Amino acid sequence: MMDASEEISPRLRPEKKPCADGESQQHSPASMVPVSKVLDDDNLLIEILLRVSFPTTLVCAALVCKRWLCHASDPKFLSLFRKRHPPRLLGFYIYIGSSWLWLGAPLLFVPMQPQPPELAPFICRVASHSFGADNDRLCIMDCRNGSLLIRCRRGTILTHGVHRPLCPQRDIDVIPPLPRAQYHGQKIFNTILSKEEGGVLSYLYMLAEFFSKPKIFRVRVYMLQGGVWCMHASATTQLPRLLTSLEVVLVDEKIYMADTFSDEIIVLDMTTSGFSTIPLPQGVNFHCVRTIMSRAGDASGVYLTHIHVKELQLCIWLHKGDNWLLVHTICLHQMWDNLRMLDQTLEDEHISFTCISNVGDNAEFVFLEMCGCIFYLDVTSKTLRKVHGVTVKDRPFNDVYPFMMIWPPKFPAPKDDPARNAM
Repeated sequence: MMDASEEISPRLRPEKKPCADGESQQHSPASMVPVSKVLDDDNLLIEILLRVSFPTTLVCAALVCKRWLCHASDPKFLSLFRKRHPPRLLGFYIYIGSSWLWLGAPLLFVPMQPQPPELAPFICRVASHSFGADNDRLCIMDCRNGSLLIRCRRGTILTHGVHRPLCPQRDIDVIPPLPRAQYHGQKIFNTILSKEEGGVLSYLYMLAEFFSKPKIFRVRVYMLQGGVWCMHASATTQLPRLLTSLEVVLVDEKIYMADTFSDEIIVLDMTTSGFSTIPLPQGVNFHCVRTIMSRAGDASGVYLTHIHVKELQLCIWLHKGDNWLLVHTICLHQMWDNLRMLDQTLEDEHISFTCISNVGDNAEFVFLEMCGCIFYLDVTSKTLRKVHGVTVKDRPFNDVYPFMMIWPPKFPAPKDDPARNAM
């Protein structure tokens, strides 16, 4: 053992380096391993890239070299990245100024706050997006993965186009005229649905006709391919009663349809062109403002979110296989009391008029409207907060259209630069 009075050889003495505050800091030889030794290890590099918090930062990292781009854009890596960093909710669109949706109303983008500084430029880009001179005659038909399908009314002419606020350099994609009904039933219902496959967004148009004698329900589904609406599926069935209105959700190759005050969901399987029904959970009837369906991200089934008025409970079920699984039960009354302690402007007497405005995929979040305000419920953390105070001039009930960050991120094409690609 070396005596305390002996000096350490300069060759063995740790090097001292100045810190940011001017003090000296000792570094052991192990801490001076070149960074390249770490980054040259593919396994370590992947672990480092997985800890990048935002897809935008991941794209910047992919610009370093071809090798980093290869890792960042690998589908298996992106699957792991998405599980660790789900796409961010940047904000939501609502209509303002008119209580009649069919007349059209101005659109307002409300940013979600707080947000990390890294996302501020993208939120500003969405907030400043212009829909053109006819902004007071617009209707959102679909909002998914950074794209807005907008219906525009010019006099008696209706047109449809896809806007991408996060990509202002891209032109608006014009949607061709929608197919028309062939049989002119007693009642016609139509809607545009979207689906994602490999990060590519495609659109389907569902046209349903009801006939009262006999009670026939006929559905035709078209898919937009190469700028043309092509027949995708067609099916006909008999129903015990005439449907009044429908809420529709597309999950993989199945369309789930629920009628107001119904106790079951009608399912159209487009692969077999066959119908089936799913009874709702016991004690639940479908209500247009207190019940809503949402898709499961892994195409395993459909979520059902319902508010029990008497108990003031929000319940979320997942239908998977042949069963309903109750995955969340949230006491709105308790959350409301906690929120009122922070915001004295909220009145307790209006909580019974709580409505569901929208539910995110996998039922990760719920937008509620009560007391003339819009609230955001984080289902995972069981937290409720006000995100928009509706003024007197706003509509009494607002549909909320969540706007998410684009996924997967768009990576640049590798350049033919041998020096850069060799890293």
